[in-house]
Amino acid sequence: MSQDNILLRVEKLTKHFPITRGIVIQKQVGAVQAVDKVSFFVREGETLGLVGESGCGKSTTGRTILQLYRPTSGKVYFRDQDLTQLEGEGLRHMRRNMQIIFQDPYASLNPRMSVGDIVAEPLEVHRIGTRKEQRERVKELLNLVGLNPYFINRYPHEFSGGQRQRIGIARALALNPEFIVCDEPISALDVSIQAQVVNLLEELQEQFGLTYLFIAHDLSMVRHISNRVAVMYLGKVVELAERNELYANPLHPYTQALLSAVPVPDPVVERQRQRIILQGDVPSPVNPPSGCRFHPRCPLAQEICSQEEPEWREVAPDHWVACHLV
Repeated sequence: MSQDNILLRVEKLTKHFPITRGIVIQKQVGAVQAVDKVSFFVREGETLGLVGESGCGKSTTGRTILQLYRPTSGKVYFRDQDLTQLEGEGLRHMRRNMQIIFQDPYASLNPRMSVGDIVAEPLEVHRIGTRKEQRERVKELLNLVGLNPYFINRYPHEFSGGQRQRIGIARALALNPEFIVCDEPISALDVSIQAQVVNLLEELQEQFGLTYLFIAHDLSMVRHISNRVAVMYLGKVVELAERNELYANPLHPYTQALLSAVPVPDPVVERQRQRIILQGDVPSPVNPPSGCRFHPRCPLAQEICSQEEPEWREVAPDHWVACHLV
């Protein structure tokens, strides 16, 4: 693994949310283990897809990397600068290089602000340019994401979901960032609009050399846009590999089950495929199982799986997995 083109490195990142009881004196009685000892890296100019079912900690991972949530433990290195050690002005300065596109375009735009003010807000916060220069930059950004620059004085309620997400993308691009967390940017959109937004993200990546962490449920979309894919289950990354390698040769039983649920357009192949139906529900992150977190639902589980946590290891070049049976 070459170290020179790694933009972001995450080492044993952990985020636990405390559960408290009491009104006057609050006492911690437990914790939601949303993200637990997650490690990976993202190379410059690539897209790393992060997949898994709802509630497995994907969005929390993205937000903790950007320090929107401060991690419980672990390290996040952006160009060898440890973000977890930064505070105040230092962190604010680093934020120019990292942005996020939020999941819900209806909730992430302030309904009381015009589109011009929404997109110009990062420029104002970082005191970039005069008012006139900011306005010109906003028009340029709207044009870039396929919106009419004359929409600058309109309000979010006047736009469709796809257009609102484009406004969110324009805002994320305002400061010329290097790294963008795409937090399920298409899950709230119509299927017909999803492809347009993904194509736009790919065009922008090519034009500006952007690096993405692309969080999603849709495995076929992740395969389309990502260079490598990480699979997450109950706060842990269980497998990470180059996209074609992962889809052709999934090693972790959870990855195999996930991929067996993706429909194949060929009816002959589809009839011959075997679906892996997992038993039971996802355990609670408040009280996760011992050993491997997937063992209560794993069709191949053995005694060691419930006792020892599997080691995160590289089993083939750039193919990482956490499983005792591989």
